[in-house]
Amino acid sequence: MKKRVVVAMSGGVDSSVAAALLVTQGYEVIGITMCFNIADSARKKPACCGLQGIEDARRVAHALGIRHYVLNFKAALQDKVIDDFCNEYFRGRTPNPCIRCNQYLKFGALLKKAISFDASFLATGHYARIQKSRSSTSGRYEYLLKKAKDLRKDQSYFLYRLNQQQLSRLLFPLGGYTKEEARSLAKGYGLSVAGKRASQEICFLPGDYRVFLRGRAVDRIKPGPIVDTAGNVRGLHKGIALYTIGQRQGLGIAAGYPLFVTALRPDTNTVVVGRKEEAFRKECVLKDLHCIGTQLKNKIVVRVRIRYNHKEEPACVTIENKKARVVFKKPQFAITPGQSAVFYDRDTVIGGGIIQEAVA
Repeated sequence: MKKRVVVAMSGGVDSSVAAALLVTQGYEVIGITMCFNIADSARKKPACCGLQGIEDARRVAHALGIRHYVLNFKAALQDKVIDDFCNEYFRGRTPNPCIRCNQYLKFGALLKKAISFDASFLATGHYARIQKSRSSTSGRYEYLLKKAKDLRKDQSYFLYRLNQQQLSRLLFPLGGYTKEEARSLAKGYGLSVAGKRASQEICFLPGDYRVFLRGRAVDRIKPGPIVDTAGNVRGLHKGIALYTIGQRQGLGIAAGYPLFVTALRPDTNTVVVGRKEEAFRKECVLKDLHCIGTQLKNKIVVRVRIRYNHKEEPACVTIENKKARVVFKKPQFAITPGQSAVFYDRDTVIGGGIIQEAVA
């Protein structure tokens, strides 16, 4: 009997090719598209879960000869992702909604739905790899989350909150392919989405996140002072939620040299600015720690990525009282509360946590 796999189909190239690969590998494939009731807009890049995406996924499923279902996850998106997204910005933090979507929706609610379909696995179009390996410490087998072959598209950073039980039920068919190879496969399979542009990163944002926040709770966005690192008032900001650490554009201050946001102080509704070198920090404190496999030691030396498009840097991590202090070998630019710091051992993701504060 064929093993059954549910594939999360967004209507894009990657998830479509993932489904096609599994069909050719002999699995019984069922496609499920998560519907968030997101209206398509005039933006240049398509939304991954808009109406057009649903129709594209339906066409691909028909071409592959597999069953396809559309399930409504609007309430879950609002509860687990959008509310947190807004509240974090209002607190002067910069969230990563894609990580929460993976944690609570794709590999939470959708994985449970796949299991209810009597599926052995849930597959997605993520660029990452899963490897089963025997632990050198416990001797037991465990699942490792590893970077994709295509390091330019690697999405392991967004997956660091996966656990052993989830990894045992997941497939990432594109982990061993480059993006160019995936498009070539789409053309080879004759898929209608082969030339489709990649979707934008945050599906529920029609454009500028600042416009989105103003529309959600304009009463929580209040102007306040912009001060330099010496405490001198340099201007007036439009609302602390509209700024992020490291930001240079849109400050409205003429200083004769570039100014960057170095800190946000929600308790006093203050934005702090300074020269670029003043936005570097050598340490940060993490909360909500997560370990993928064997429990983290109290003190480890790893490489740490502080945001998706940031290079991993060597650091010493000390864990105590469910928090971690990360001390980098070299100061890092714009360590941002709300973002995730992810630990790597070469190409393997160990775990990570959410940045609570940066330390000078």
